[in-house]
Amino acid sequence: MRTPTTILAILLVLVTAVPRAHAQSATASQAVLDAAVQQHVASTEAERAAVLRVLAQPEVKAVAGRVGVDVTRAEQAVSTLDGQELHALSAQAAQVEQALAGGANVTISTTMIIIALLVVILIIVAVD
Repeated sequence: MRTPTTILAILLVLVTAVPRAHAQSATASQAVLDAAVQQHVASTEAERAAVLRVLAQPEVKAVAGRVGVDVTRAEQAVSTLDGQELHALSAQAAQVEQALAGGANVTISTTMIIIALLVVILIIVAVD
């Protein structure tokens, strides 16, 4: 009679221990989670800084003035962006920076990229 009770006790211990062992291996440590959050924050801030750097360029301000876009409002809007919107604008800002670094003259394509960047920022702000 003692053997079936022992076997039952062992099975119960195994049944309850296996999910706990599995759950422990699937969870991330607090340090890993903290590092992931810090990396996301740093990435977001870098993307924001890239867009703001482009908006501060004299060439961009000149184009914005010609098309009637308030650069100050666009700069303020950047602080409200995150996620996919910010990532897309950061990519466009990188294109503008590359185009502006390529020479002193602003070409039509660079002007169009700048206008697109400004318009996207304003549309996002208007929708939110």
